[in-house]
Amino acid sequence: MADIRRVTDAFAVAPQISEDDVAEIAAAGFKTIVVNRPDGEGGVDQPRMGPIRAKAESLGLAFAALPFSGAPTPEIVERMSNILNEAPQPVLAYCRTGTRCITAWALTHAGQGTSREIIDAAADAGYDLSSLENLL
Repeated sequence: MADIRRVTDAFAVAPQISEDDVAEIAAAGFKTIVVNRPDGEGGVDQPRMGPIRAKAESLGLAFAALPFSGAPTPEIVERMSNILNEAPQPVLAYCRTGTRCITAWALTHAGQGTSREIIDAAADAGYDLSSLENLL
C-alpha cells in the first residue's frame, strides 16, 4: 500500500510506488502521477516506471516522467511547474522517499511570498523544508 502524504488538496507525495499501488491511487481520487525517480536508482528491485505508467494510463490517469537525482535544478523546477499547471488534479508525485518531489513542488512556488505556508504544508506531510526558506 502506498504511503500517500497530502500536501495540499491538489498535490501529494509518496515514497516509491509499485504497479500494484496504482489502483489504490486512482481510487483515492488522483488524476495524475508524476515520477521524479530515475529507473534503476534503487537497483534491480526498484519498480520501473514503464509498468506503473501502463497501469496508470489503463485506469485513466495521466502520467508524467520527470526523473532527476539530487537537488532540483532550475530546469527541473520549471518543468515541474509546467507539469503541475497542466496536469489534471489532484497530482501524486513519487520518488524514493518523497523528499525530491516535495522539494521540487516547493521551489515551483519560489518568489510568490508563501514561504511559511509552503514550509508548514511540507511539515504537515512529514518533510522538513525549513532549510529552503530563503529560496522560497
